[in-house]
Amino acid sequence: MTPHAPLTPRLPGQLPPMRRVMTTEDLRVHGVTPAEAEARCRPGGGWRTLLPGVHLLHNGEPTSEDRLRAALLYAAGPAGEHAAAPRPMITGLAALAVYGFSSSPTLRALDSVDVLVHGAPAVRSTSGARVVRCPQPPEPVLLAGLPLAPVARALADAVGQLADRAVVRRLLVEAVRGGHCDERELVRELGAVRALALPRVAEAVGAFLAEGRALAEGRLYALVREEGLPDPCWNVELRLPGGALLGGVDAYWPDHAVAFEVESGLPHGVAGPVVRVEPLGKRELLERIGVALLRVTPKELREQGEQQVAAIRAALASALEREPTVRLTVVPR
Repeated sequence: MTPHAPLTPRLPGQLPPMRRVMTTEDLRVHGVTPAEAEARCRPGGGWRTLLPGVHLLHNGEPTSEDRLRAALLYAAGPAGEHAAAPRPMITGLAALAVYGFSSSPTLRALDSVDVLVHGAPAVRSTSGARVVRCPQPPEPVLLAGLPLAPVARALADAVGQLADRAVVRRLLVEAVRGGHCDERELVRELGAVRALALPRVAEAVGAFLAEGRALAEGRLYALVREEGLPDPCWNVELRLPGGALLGGVDAYWPDHAVAFEVESGLPHGVAGPVVRVEPLGKRELLERIGVALLRVTPKELREQGEQQVAAIRAALASALEREPTVRLTVVPR
């Protein structure tokens, strides 16, 4: 077959109309031999090779979607879509671009597409596609017909490859500010790919945790005001009458001995000198002296505001049943 010879007529009638990108193996199923596919990808043949063994079935410029689908097909390896293992998914900056991150480069600006695969990759990274191994891949998110790694995992895969501190910080802060993922989930993923050991990432983690905490505190202020709850003492430290520090809380109702705290910091089991984590026995210590401590994550406060208000009301209403043993000293933080 010459580069200008017509292709077997069986192909157009058998392909789904949206199949612009196919592998050599898939083309073989449709009656196109590897030699014919190779000839078609030579100058004047009407096709292009995007990645080893992956072809664009026209000779125009590939779209961003063409490149993403080509990377998925390439990372799947020779078995392709017939493999029994979990299918590959787009991750890293390419996934963030699809999610709409303003801090991420556009898909056209990316030289390579990151693809997350299960276990040992069937193929190696190559120009245009970086294959990322994952022993236990997450459940993909289907967006615009494409399987994407969840935002937290995509971020972890992206920032580990970036050298620019400012870009890393902007991406992580945007994730929290935009409510794209839970802060603690993001820290867990960063720990899983060992990105927390990178100074530029550790610095950015402190920034996005502070951002998440500020947003959560703002949400708490709004809930207290909108729901007509009694005004608490905001952002204070609690001390015993003798001066011993019990810890800080975001809100405290001294007449009811009710404290409210938005959890932040590293999830238990994740190492890193990024933030201080409150001792596990803080709740037990406060409850021992008659103080009810309500603790929530920023995500719970953001997504379950009504439930948190109900929990605060219930704790305030039950104040008479658990009169505190001591009157605590309240000090602004």
